[in-house]
Amino acid sequence: MASGRASESADTEGSARTEDGTSADTAPAPPVSPVSPVSPAVDAADAARPASGETVRIDSWIWSVRLVKTRSMGATACRGGHVRVNGDRVKPAYAVRVGDEVRLRHAGQERIVVVKRLIRKRVGPPVAVQCYVDNSPPPPPREAVAPAGIRDRGTGRPTKRDRRDMERLRGLTAPDDAS
Repeated sequence: MASGRASESADTEGSARTEDGTSADTAPAPPVSPVSPVSPAVDAADAARPASGETVRIDSWIWSVRLVKTRSMGATACRGGHVRVNGDRVKPAYAVRVGDEVRLRHAGQERIVVVKRLIRKRVGPPVAVQCYVDNSPPPPPREAVAPAGIRDRGTGRPTKRDRRDMERLRGLTAPDDAS
């Protein structure tokens, strides 16, 4: 019996005994990876991907990666000519592809992004940033933007001359405009 016990201790971790006494190889358990807070979000983005061969509308894509607040705002921007893909104005139903350069003029800024991943549904901000490469110019510093006519408290309603001076400061009218 001593020899039988020696053979039992000689078994490796990768084998196990069956009921009839023969050894059966079992695969070791896969290592458990640490759970990151972004992994459920990445899984959600993968679930939001279109099926192979399907396309994504440009208005839906710019909404889903959080470049605009609502999909209807994205469609309105497309209809107004504020969205360009690879230099061409596009309609809201334009099918966007990976690698396209999207230029969006929104809220006084131009956003230039390159499509890295197509998604159909809106995802969280950390995942949305992974769906594009942002090549936008940095916004102008706050000092460069002139204040738009700040008036002292209690001075009352601006006169016609005050209003024209404020418009000149904002750059809305030319300084020699005498109308």
